[in-house]
Amino acid sequence: MLNITKNRLNRDVDLRQFESGRLVIHQRYYKHFNRFLLAFAGIAVIILFLPWTQTVSGTGYLTTLRPDQRPQTVQSPIPGRIEKWHVREGDFVLAGDTILVMSEVKDEYFDPQLVDRTRQQIDAKSRSVGSYQEKVRALENQVAALGQEQALKLEQTRNKLMQARLKVKSDSIDLEAARTGISIAQRQYDRTSTLEEEGLKAVTDVEEKRLKLQEAQAKLISAENKLLASKNEVLNARMEVGRIQAEYQDKVAKAQSELFTAQSAQFDTEAQVTKLENQFTNYERRRELNVIRAPQAGYVNKALQAGIGQTFKEGEQLVSIMPASVDLAVEAYISPIDLPLIHVGEKFRIQFDGWPAIVFSGWPNISFGTYGGVVVAIETYISPNGKYRILIAPDPDDHPWPDKIRVGSGANSLALLEDVPIWFEVWRQLNGFPPNYYTPERSAAGLSGKNQP
Repeated sequence: MLNITKNRLNRDVDLRQFESGRLVIHQRYYKHFNRFLLAFAGIAVIILFLPWTQTVSGTGYLTTLRPDQRPQTVQSPIPGRIEKWHVREGDFVLAGDTILVMSEVKDEYFDPQLVDRTRQQIDAKSRSVGSYQEKVRALENQVAALGQEQALKLEQTRNKLMQARLKVKSDSIDLEAARTGISIAQRQYDRTSTLEEEGLKAVTDVEEKRLKLQEAQAKLISAENKLLASKNEVLNARMEVGRIQAEYQDKVAKAQSELFTAQSAQFDTEAQVTKLENQFTNYERRRELNVIRAPQAGYVNKALQAGIGQTFKEGEQLVSIMPASVDLAVEAYISPIDLPLIHVGEKFRIQFDGWPAIVFSGWPNISFGTYGGVVVAIETYISPNGKYRILIAPDPDDHPWPDKIRVGSGANSLALLEDVPIWFEVWRQLNGFPPNYYTPERSAAGLSGKNQP
């Protein structure tokens, strides 16, 4: 029995004379075992021809479809010092609820009446703008009055000039009349002198004609003097027109210079008012920023700053908030070799961490504890972990996801691809081939519809 000797006991002793030997050593034992092997082989062959759903697995975690529903931190846009907390970790807050109150740490904002005093400066500058506007209006009226006065003066002087020209014409006529008179008086005098020499006229007649000749000569000289005086009046009127134009141009230029100076001061003051209004708005907005409020409804996860009197810089994180209402999705990562097999609208089965599940990757219909999902987005650039990121939303045709799952928990996903026999899947796995490349019917229909004219 222990093979200590080379003598075979079964050759010398018949074991079937014992009860145990009769029960074990018989020819029918091998017959039943062979039948078992044959049945097992038949069942195995049948199983190899059963349908098997190819899958692509991915790991990831729960996230949200919309970026504004993901966990966020509340930052302060200005530096400050914590004065009072109004929430605790785990509290539910609505949009606009006060989280904490802070105070200023910069000395230029220490004045509690900074906003009111800035408003007073704006009012004073606004009144100054009004004064400049009145001054501008008065100077504009002055310029207009000077223009009207200049027009009247010029018209009056031009009238004088016209009168002087007419007087020149009148004096010219008088001069011509005096010349004609002296010519007549000279002829009369000559004729009377000749007649007196002949004895036909008396001496008194000659003297009378000589007197008239002298009077005509006096009138001629007087007419010439008057003509020259009239011409001088014309020159004086012309000079007066030029003087009035120069005088009023100087006055108008001076008034316009003062007008432009007043307008410049007005515009400068208006710019100062605008700058002060900008500062006033900034101060009001900064005062509102001293109260940190919840951007949306959610739960306070963690206070990242603690204590009373603690200071922080602008942009520093103060508290973390998880939105209350979210549209959940699974952020899964798949290998680059499996990326061509994933399409938008692809069906997935998802197993969440903490939720017991029995998963049969090839037979999703008999899996238990998994939930349906649909691919809504596929990242076109590889992630730092060497895989591609996809977003899986709840399948509206499947039962809803559990209410108690939380953003950030892990999730395993299975993409349901083509149905193949089990023997083909075993052969593929043994050779390390990827799943069959295929295009879903909905994608193929969409592509064919686009290619139609």
